[in-house]
Amino acid sequence: HADPSLLPHPRGKGFVFLSEEEKSPVLHVPCSGDEQHFATLLGDLAHTDITSVYRLELLPNPTVVPLSFPEAALCGSKEIQVLQSWEEINDWATSTTSELSSPGSEAAPATLEDVLLEKLDDLDYPKFFIDLNAGHMEDADVFDPILTFLNQDSFVPSFQSFYDLSFSFLHSTFYGFSDEDELVLYLETSRNWAKRTRSVWAHVRLCFLLGKLCIKKLKFSQARVYFEEAMSVLDRGFGDLPLLAALHVSLASVYLKQNMKHKFSSLLGKTVTLLVCLPGRSFSSENELELLTYVLRESIAVGNAPLEARICFLLVKLFLQLGRTEEVLPFLEHLQCLSTAWLGPGTRAGPLDAAATLCHLYDKKYLPNIALASARSFVPSGAKGTPTPIWRAGFILQNASKLLGRQPDRSSIPALACLYLHQALQFCCESRAVPTQRTLCAVLSGMYLQHGVLDGAVCYAARAAALGRLMGEEEAFESSLSLGWVHLLQQQPGPAGHILRQLLRSLRGTDSETQGGAVHNLLAMALRGEGHVQEAAENFLRALHKAKETGNRRNQAVSLANLGRLSLSCGATQLAELYLLWSVRLYAELQGHQELDVELAQVLLWLAQATVDRQRMEDAKLCYELALGFALKWQNLRSQLHATECLCHFYSKVCPDLRACITYHEHWASLARQLQDQELEGSARQALSQLYQALGTPEALRQSLDCTKQSLRIFIDLEEAVKAAEAWLQAGKLYYLLQEDELVEMYFQAAIQTALKRDNFSLAMELYEKAGDTFFNGSRNRERAVAFYRGGAVPLARKLKATQTELRLFNKLAELQIGLQGYEKALEFATLAARLSLRVGDQLQELVAFHRLATAYDRLHMYEMAEDCYLKTLAMHPPVLQSSAEALYYCKVYWHLGNLALHKLKDEQDAASYFLLALAATAELGDQELQALLRAKLGAIPGAPGGPEGTPGRATERPRWLSEGGRVV
Repeated sequence: HADPSLLPHPRGKGFVFLSEEEKSPVLHVPCSGDEQHFATLLGDLAHTDITSVYRLELLPNPTVVPLSFPEAALCGSKEIQVLQSWEEINDWATSTTSELSSPGSEAAPATLEDVLLEKLDDLDYPKFFIDLNAGHMEDADVFDPILTFLNQDSFVPSFQSFYDLSFSFLHSTFYGFSDEDELVLYLETSRNWAKRTRSVWAHVRLCFLLGKLCIKKLKFSQARVYFEEAMSVLDRGFGDLPLLAALHVSLASVYLKQNMKHKFSSLLGKTVTLLVCLPGRSFSSENELELLTYVLRESIAVGNAPLEARICFLLVKLFLQLGRTEEVLPFLEHLQCLSTAWLGPGTRAGPLDAAATLCHLYDKKYLPNIALASARSFVPSGAKGTPTPIWRAGFILQNASKLLGRQPDRSSIPALACLYLHQALQFCCESRAVPTQRTLCAVLSGMYLQHGVLDGAVCYAARAAALGRLMGEEEAFESSLSLGWVHLLQQQPGPAGHILRQLLRSLRGTDSETQGGAVHNLLAMALRGEGHVQEAAENFLRALHKAKETGNRRNQAVSLANLGRLSLSCGATQLAELYLLWSVRLYAELQGHQELDVELAQVLLWLAQATVDRQRMEDAKLCYELALGFALKWQNLRSQLHATECLCHFYSKVCPDLRACITYHEHWASLARQLQDQELEGSARQALSQLYQALGTPEALRQSLDCTKQSLRIFIDLEEAVKAAEAWLQAGKLYYLLQEDELVEMYFQAAIQTALKRDNFSLAMELYEKAGDTFFNGSRNRERAVAFYRGGAVPLARKLKATQTELRLFNKLAELQIGLQGYEKALEFATLAARLSLRVGDQLQELVAFHRLATAYDRLHMYEMAEDCYLKTLAMHPPVLQSSAEALYYCKVYWHLGNLALHKLKDEQDAASYFLLALAATAELGDQELQALLRAKLGAIPGAPGGPEGTPGRATERPRWLSEGGRVV
């Protein structure tokens, strides 16, 4: 019978196949040096050179759209503790030294062996000298110590070395032998003495050790003999469970390897019981892999999930002990799936959360996507020795950077890490680890700053500054200076100036020239922001002098550039150019480092602006393109984006060049894609589409269509309904230009439906009108415009009471029907337009409406009505001609009225009057050829005057009188 006290304790509820002690070797794997590594990584990301390196004045660029990412990620969890008061900070300042230490600073095990195996050297093991003297081999007293030691009827810690994978008993228990053959001979002799003295436990253990040594030499048949001999004499109960388990597992493994199915089957039941039910059992041999794999297959076949999970865990543990980490993954993944599958609604965490270990293994295999996904699903348990939120934040930072193809650095902190940095900060708040809190606040501030979320940057920079004051003068100065810089970037010169003046006062009486220069440089920016230009210039000059005193050429270059930028903003372009050229020369001497060349690119952009202001376009072009060249040299996407936007503006507005503009817009769109900024890429593609359309060639129109479709996909992804609708419409217009008419209306309807689905009736009305304009202004299928104008836009205009739009639409419909020779419809629309124009009171629209109404009457041979409407249009003009365009209109209308009266109304007197008034209008134009034609017309009418000079008063009074409505038909 078994002694219940010797049996293992039952596992807790919810941990069906795994004890807490067994979980440690698997869960602690990622902590093997990684915790400190990631704490160091965060420290490196938080470090800044702001106290020794001057900053260029960076003004906001409205064309640059910051990278977007979920607002929830920026806000973090509600539980994050924020420093609310100085009292709370002071409470923290009184914390003990141990409380202020970093949680990542605890000593971590150096290797995996230290985690997985106990340190056997620390135990006081008895050791036995191997004496093979022929005279002693028959002396029972010689073997009495080893037999006494091995004949104990229960397990003692000294026996642990017998059962491990590394055969540590060879060195920890025996000594004095030159090779293993001598040890085997000694153990064989000891086994014979155990038989003679009937020392059963010693006999069993000696057989086991001999069998194990045979397995090491791959002598499986001989090993089987020893194990079977041990099993045959083992009848003393369960006093040594590790021996019992090791013996059964070893013998079963040999049977399996030698394909002895009958013996294997008879032993399998007991073996599996001992294999899976003893927590913390040591593996004896690598051959156990075959046995475990067999049992796993059988457990899957019979659907025994607990056994399947237990065997998976044992395989994971064995592979880790063997150092075969690449083979661990499939079993650990399956184990994790089984653990998750066992969770029911409302239950607590599963028996094993191996996500962190999976992260570690994926990282070792360089699978950053899967490693990142696993890290994001990992929830730190808080158990001692397991990965902390700091480990997770550092791990995610490192692998997110791998996906971007670069090393983690302060200028490129992935937004994905934001939430996990927040949670790491909360963890440090709870443990009151002030240095790590300051580090995390600095990293978060830099990340928010990088992504353009300046409010968040200020918040965490202020928090870092408050924590820095608890640590020392150096940390306080650095954090406060960083806070001042962030205020400047957020266009808050007041708070920045207050901080910087305090720092300047704190430096009085010290010899910190470089730090003083850095403060003067930032203070100058704050003063400029407050409008104190003179004081700003003085502080820039002080910073320049301090840089010269210390011999720091980079800081000199920055000071000169800032002075140039200040001069440029004041309109002193010649002085600005001088300062900027000096700065460029210094930077040219310092080339070779990315940060310096990126700064040089910015200075070149300022110099380009100064040369543009001085109308030196070739010099400006050179500076712009050099700036882009330096950004390209280091593949700095942000710097490239800024330079490319400037070049796009230069070639589109300042020095127009359509093909150059297209080239740089292509690069702009490519940069936006690389930055994963969809909104910016969509805008760039839209602009590029317009530029290709302006080229007008079939190939360019195809490229324009391609750009439009790319922007359309982006706007659909971003759920930008207005921009998506406009892209649908633009695609339809391009298909019309490409004469693929079967697709035009489909795209137009898609645009309109996009607006209507959002109940955006104003946009839908605008889209209906623009769709109609495509046909209206085109040369094909002009009649299709009617459906978009009359059937779509007009009802929406009436619904929205957009009278001006309705009037414009009726005017277009009238002109369209005139062009299509649908004169009755034209008359209908022109009449509606005329009535609306009277109600609206827009004189220009009223003139257009009555002119088209007159044209419609004319085409319908209603000449009296046409004459009356033409005269109505003339009555809307001022009595005195305002421009040559107005005179030309008078001339054309009176000429037409003259022809109308002469040929249709048969009224020669009125015809002569109209021709005479047209001649008076041509006198304003000075067109002699036109005057000659009109005189010929007048000459053909009997009794008509020869020209305006014959009746000087009547030539001007008549058109005025008619313009004021004197003529009534």
